[in-house]
Amino acid sequence: MIDLAPTIPGAAPKQARATRFIRRLALLGACGALAGCKMVIIDPSGDVALQQRNLIFAATALMLLVIVPVIIATFVFARRYRASNPEAAYEPDWAHSTQLEVVIWTVPLLIIMAIGAMTWIGTHTLDPYRPLSRLGPNRPIPAGVQPLEVQAVALDWKWLFIYPELGVATVNELAAPVDRPITFRITSSSVWNTLSIPAIAGMIYAMPGMQTQLNAVANREGEFRGLSGHYSGSGFSRMNFAFRSLSAHGFDDWVQKAKASQDTLDRNAYLELDKPSEGNPVRYYGTVEKGLFDAILGMCVRPGQMCIGEMHHLDRRGGNAADSEANRKRLQYDNRRLPSGSQQSESTSDGAGGKLAPAQSPTSPAGHRH
Repeated sequence: MIDLAPTIPGAAPKQARATRFIRRLALLGACGALAGCKMVIIDPSGDVALQQRNLIFAATALMLLVIVPVIIATFVFARRYRASNPEAAYEPDWAHSTQLEVVIWTVPLLIIMAIGAMTWIGTHTLDPYRPLSRLGPNRPIPAGVQPLEVQAVALDWKWLFIYPELGVATVNELAAPVDRPITFRITSSSVWNTLSIPAIAGMIYAMPGMQTQLNAVANREGEFRGLSGHYSGSGFSRMNFAFRSLSAHGFDDWVQKAKASQDTLDRNAYLELDKPSEGNPVRYYGTVEKGLFDAILGMCVRPGQMCIGEMHHLDRRGGNAADSEANRKRLQYDNRRLPSGSQQSESTSDGAGGKLAPAQSPTSPAGHRH
């Protein structure tokens, strides 16, 4: 086919310049969008997260020792041994070089050994169950400083934090003083979840009937984002909370604010809170029933339910066939079903009394695991 359209002199160069301008503009726009991102993992606020970041940096640098030379060599060899270069050596029968083989295998082997040693040391040093030995580089924990214990419970779809030594609890807000170690005891009320506060430590699983732990510390004041990193149903995307790292005086004021609340977190209040809801506002409980977290962990908050410890005791005794039917009724833990045992699914609320979408199935609500 012959193109009979008139040719305009200079049109092609103008079009090419316009294309390059649009590409550069798009690149600048992408850089501007990235400028609004919070690189919390690269700029952490706690010593544990800082050590994790340094481990990532060191492993990346070691891997770049191979990647960068290979990329450079690719361009160098492509240019040097191009077909139009008459000075390039042409050796079609070349097949082996002992020196080259030594370099190719020795360097990656040394890098793998170095990364393996770093990972092994880092895994044991940053074990989330291991109590902290320092507040930061060259900063040991002062004598007499006790960790702040926080009992974290993943609910549908909000977070409950209980401070046993202070006698207060909060929903969707966590606070701690700067430079004081924090010991988290973590569990879940229904399905698997994860507690993640990237500014101070890594992600730890929260599992019903089980307890996981995390030790961390915040080294500077600020408000940081906490979230769930494990899909747990329709309200998962709104299962976030604020972590407030405060000065000693600021934390004392925060505790007094929580204690001023007239709300009491007892078993009945917890069962009401445990109902699926989304977008819950921050809430404070001035008093907490003693032993509530252990009942949550044992999955026996509701009257008549069998605690996990009792179940283990029966298992060690070989079971209890005579009371098996009665025990079966005491082993129903699904908080997403009606207490009467009906298979009708409960609708979730928005945390302020409004109804949201019901569970997807009357027999298997969203996120439920048998």
